Amino acid sequence: MLKLARWCIRHRRTVVIAWVVTAVLTTLVAGTVGRQYATNFTLPGTETQRAFDLLKKEFKQQAGDVDTIVFHVPNGTVDSPAVKAAIDALVRQVARDRHVVGVVSPYSPRGAVQISPDRRTAFVAVNFSKAAAELPITTGKAILNQIAGVHVPGLRLATGGQVIENAQGFNIGPATIVGVIAAMVIMLITFGSLIAAGMPLVTAGLGLITGIGLIGLATHIMDMSNIAPQLAVMIGLGVGIDYALFIVTRFRESYARHGEVESAVLEAMDTSGRAILLAGSTVVIALLGMFATGVPFMYGLSIASVLAVLLTLIASLTVLPALLSRFGDRVVHKRRSRAVTAVGHALGHGSHDGAQADRAVDRASHESRWRAWSRMVQARPWPLAGASLAVMLILLIPVLSMRLQTSDAGNDPAATSTRQAYDMLAHGFGPGFNGPLLVVTKLTDPAQARALEQLRAGIATKPGVVAVTPPRIAPSGSVAVMQVYPASAPQDVATSNLVNDLRHTVAPAFDSRTGATMLVGGFTAGSIDFSHVLSSKLPLFIAIVIGLSALLLLVIFRSVLIPVQAALMNLLSIGGALGVTVAVFEKGWLGGVLGLQRGPIEPWIPVLMFAVVFGLSMDYEVFLVSRVREEWVRHGDASEAVADGIAFTGRVISAAAAIMICVFLSFMLPNERTIKEFGFGLAIAVFLDAIVVRCILLPAVLEILGRSTWWLPQWLDGLLPDINIEGSAAREAGTAPPDGEPPSQPVLEPVS
Repeated sequence: MLKLARWCIRHRRTVVIAWVVTAVLTTLVAGTVGRQYATNFTLPGTETQRAFDLLKKEFKQQAGDVDTIVFHVPNGTVDSPAVKAAIDALVRQVARDRHVVGVVSPYSPRGAVQISPDRRTAFVAVNFSKAAAELPITTGKAILNQIAGVHVPGLRLATGGQVIENAQGFNIGPATIVGVIAAMVIMLITFGSLIAAGMPLVTAGLGLITGIGLIGLATHIMDMSNIAPQLAVMIGLGVGIDYALFIVTRFRESYARHGEVESAVLEAMDTSGRAILLAGSTVVIALLGMFATGVPFMYGLSIASVLAVLLTLIASLTVLPALLSRFGDRVVHKRRSRAVTAVGHALGHGSHDGAQADRAVDRASHESRWRAWSRMVQARPWPLAGASLAVMLILLIPVLSMRLQTSDAGNDPAATSTRQAYDMLAHGFGPGFNGPLLVVTKLTDPAQARALEQLRAGIATKPGVVAVTPPRIAPSGSVAVMQVYPASAPQDVATSNLVNDLRHTVAPAFDSRTGATMLVGGFTAGSIDFSHVLSSKLPLFIAIVIGLSALLLLVIFRSVLIPVQAALMNLLSIGGALGVTVAVFEKGWLGGVLGLQRGPIEPWIPVLMFAVVFGLSMDYEVFLVSRVREEWVRHGDASEAVADGIAFTGRVISAAAAIMICVFLSFMLPNERTIKEFGFGLAIAVFLDAIVVRCILLPAVLEILGRSTWWLPQWLDGLLPDINIEGSAAREAGTAPPDGEPPSQPVLEPVS
């Protein structure tokens, strides 16, 4: 780390110019070649995937997505000559699209179920050649434009479906700008210097701009949802500012001790630089753990987020020392610096080299309020640990009733075409017409086709079924397809129950009676399978992330108990945040205040939230505990080390948490429910982790553990590599043995 910092200081102009050029070039190249976002919802091994693969092989005209064009007349009926003429013309237009393989008009014999009982609402079914994930993201824009060109007095038109959803996209609006402004204000309050406040934004910005450019280029290599860059911005902006904030804070502290810029930069990089490198590694491990889900949709989100974190991390480790070496003397209050240095000279008898002088300067430079807080917690460790644990467990309770399901278009912003189409279908036909199920039957004998009408009649009598279309048989005669319209909305529990009933009751009876194979697929059934797959893989994912992170912490801190403590407390932060998210978004608490509708939790939210929150919690864990470890190595007093760790890091962690909370809450501004849900969950997680866990539970537990915090068997100590998280200076002055025995003499060799 010191070699890298020295190189960046010596070549600071080259470092900054190289980053600016890289950021500009990646952005220009990504803009030139374009971005090919695609949502890959393939679910290997699921019934939905088997149905899709069967159609793709045997009945290609029915293998693609089916979107709808909905129209409604407030007066009269859809049979009026003007309306019929306009819709017929629109159908002919849509049918000519190269991605459309079939259009079913409500006025045709096949479209009998596509006109509402009061004949005021109807819809056109548009069959695309491929699934929405396999089509260009702009495919649906042609239909949106064609609808906009229809002008009949009183006629309302809207279109919905996955192809349209992709084309419609969404805009996060001013969320990023609001988050940056909030971060700037908090850093100005923290540092009292515009330059000091601006440096974290500059480094995070360079890393994030480069990362977003690389994400755009990565869309040509792998499937990435159009939501991926928004999540990457949210995560990258938060961690990028945090990492730079930690380094700048340590630089200011070191400058107050040494009074010289380069020495302060090197010490900051040798301590906080090491801490953020290892903290960033845990974030990357957690994000890459999403590959354990086995769901391709999660892979794109993982890679996009990793790129954002890696680039902002690298920028913090290279750009920041370069900038600090040039402008470092401007980021420190001169008056405060002189006062602290004077204290150090006085207590150290004019020298900054003695351990007594260093400790005196440390005591003078940190915020006494945080030391007082730490002492208050340490004086009552058991009651405060019990109270904070109880709070976190209470917040976790709603998770026990959490329901994972993809939310439907009924949660889209009111002005969108998909939401308007959803509302018209729900009003005219019932909410289930927004998510028809696809019943696919594999026929091995022509005689089996005669049983299809009986199957259709049987499904139509099922509770919760509104209508079933006549079966369509492929030209080869090997596959038949019919659509089942539920009475309930796609995201409702009743729809999931209907799918399970068809699969576990109707299908086995039909298969055994006829020898055919019945499968239930379609987007709605696929969403149910998606939820099931992710929830079943969640324990494995959590185990992998916790295991790898615990191993990393074991190596970093050379302690058996620190990894256990970190894993349990991070799980509490995540569980509490997820519980609050369930209470607000699923249960509807404060929904009216926040402008939210009740609905299930998106299946990918707990996975991605766990990955990000676990990583961010580890950021605070590594930064705080590394400082506790540093003071322990310096002085060998476990209780004093905790007090020093909180005193030195409390202010910066609270500032970093406030920035992260503002950044994440700014993503509540867009109208996209999924972004709101994710931003809210992350903001609550950071709040709970920084306030309840790091400020109360962690110091209380460390006080209870005392010297045993740093216990490590000697045989294991000899096997572990030496990471030196506490930095070289602490080791040179160190007196604490790793086994927790009272300090007597230095036991750790200086590391150059």
